[in-house]
Amino acid sequence: MIGEYNHSLDPKKRLAVPSKFRKELGDGAVVTRGLDNCLFVFPRERWQELADQLAKLPLAQQNARSLARLFLSSATEVEFDGLGRILIPEHLKRYAGLERDVVIAGVHSRLEIWDRKTWAAYQAKLEKDSDSIAEKLGELGVI
Repeated sequence: MIGEYNHSLDPKKRLAVPSKFRKELGDGAVVTRGLDNCLFVFPRERWQELADQLAKLPLAQQNARSLARLFLSSATEVEFDGLGRILIPEHLKRYAGLERDVVIAGVHSRLEIWDRKTWAAYQAKLEKDSDSIAEKLGELGVI
């Protein structure tokens, strides 16, 4: 899943998912809190893989418990209505600071849902820091 799309959250907290992404998500998805104040949307199969990985983390480690709580406790299964919309629960809308205008970004195995202003600020910072980020990843052999 790749690409970036501008959409609007309607007053009933429904969000139209681009048809390209709906095809890749299948009959439904899981929405949960993400990192950097966005929401993550996973295909059900990928969500199960992630949940299984989180379940294997050592229960005695605080960071492992915290990450599992962040993702698992707020997760919600969603289905597409006849117009290709999903309902964003209030707790997730509040977490991500979603107003009316949002961005849906495809990030390989998941979608991210951002408030449009938050996304613009994040993108500006990312673009400013891109050389430094690339250099650090190059040291790790990623780029």
